[in-house]
Amino acid sequence: MSLEAADLDVTARPVPAEGGRPVFSRVVLKLSGEALLGGEAYGFSMDTVRLIAHQVSRVASHGLQLAIVVGGGNIVRGMDISRHGIDRVTGDYMGMLATVINALALRDAIEGLGIQCRVQSAIAMQQVCEPFIPLRAIRHLEKGRVVILAGGHGSPFFTTDTTAALRAAEIGAQVLLKATKVDGIYTADPARDPTAVRLKHLSYLEVLNRGLTVMDNTALTLCMDNHMPIVVFNLLAEGDLERVILGEPVGTRVDGEEGE
Repeated sequence: MSLEAADLDVTARPVPAEGGRPVFSRVVLKLSGEALLGGEAYGFSMDTVRLIAHQVSRVASHGLQLAIVVGGGNIVRGMDISRHGIDRVTGDYMGMLATVINALALRDAIEGLGIQCRVQSAIAMQQVCEPFIPLRAIRHLEKGRVVILAGGHGSPFFTTDTTAALRAAEIGAQVLLKATKVDGIYTADPARDPTAVRLKHLSYLEVLNRGLTVMDNTALTLCMDNHMPIVVFNLLAEGDLERVILGEPVGTRVDGEEGE
């Protein structure tokens, strides 16, 4: 299969490429802030950040163009702190700043492996990172740099899941990879229900109608409107990110086709 973006059918299910070549040329990886916690109760574990950076380096070695949208829930989540009396708008901006802290930590770990990386933020802070400009982000990707997109949407009331869906559409990604703590979408919470079964494939409408918590409805609708497939998988499972981009049946795929 060609790696040229124009030749890729983003609505079709990928199949493993011959010779271990990626089935996508440009992807957006949504990484939650909680994924950086490791064993910590707050903030981030640099051991976990380095583990994620190693996963990123394996993907980068295939020549894949990778943009990462990182959350900030390990530090501040606007909706949560608004319940303690802080204004929701103020809380959301605090959460956006938290994503920049995470992005800088991840950039440091990625560049420590010899991979060029840039951080772009939806909130201007020139001394720390670049402003998010879609064409500039695309240019970085074309030059082989990993781009970390921080600062959320830049406006309150939008989740970083919605930001990831929006950024994926803006930069012309072929797929949105949603990293979670489990290896896909289940019929129930596998931590509470031992009979829960992993679903390998679902349609957007099935996710909405069944109330499955893949991402918020705004993000899911954005993906549906832009024919953006979603793959939900466990980032901390060694090698799974690489397996996803090589087209192996990892996690759960959500797209416009009828699922299980």
